[in-house]
Amino acid sequence: MNRIKYKRNDENLKKDFVRAGKLLQIFNLANYENEQLKTEILTELFGTVGNGILVEHNFHCDLGYNIHVGVNFYAGYNCTILDMAEIRIGDNCLIAPNVGIYTAGHDINPIDRHKKGFAKPISIGNNVRIGGHCVIIGGIKIGDNSIIASGSVVTKDVPKNSIFAGNPAKKIKDIE
Repeated sequence: MNRIKYKRNDENLKKDFVRAGKLLQIFNLANYENEQLKTEILTELFGTVGNGILVEHNFHCDLGYNIHVGVNFYAGYNCTILDMAEIRIGDNCLIAPNVGIYTAGHDINPIDRHKKGFAKPISIGNNVRIGGHCVIIGGIKIGDNSIIASGSVVTKDVPKNSIFAGNPAKKIKDIE
């Protein structure tokens, strides 16, 4: 997968961070029961949004517009999505609390590491379930109907119809 390079001091990128930050502040302070307002904010924040989206409070992302979610998407409390590259999440996906989805990375060389980075896209198929406290790193593809067990760190692609668990996540079994 191709790396997308970026510089943290890029003025346009800074404006995009501020835009997302302001929308996230409104979202996370919104009345818990005001689903209409929260959906409107997410529709403005994300690149594309399907019907039936529900994201719990304390949600965070970098830019927002690189996040694309299908219908019936759910993300639990404390979800963090670092979307410096595109993230595509299919229909009927469930993400448990405290999950991190991270496209962003940094060079090994410590010189100027704080000034620049790279990002790799992430693709999550339809009907995927990601358990609590999981981490999905950049460049990963998770196939349709798969399950990622709680606490897993996904460092390699997950084929469709499979269950992965552990750190690093490994195939436990197929889903028939």
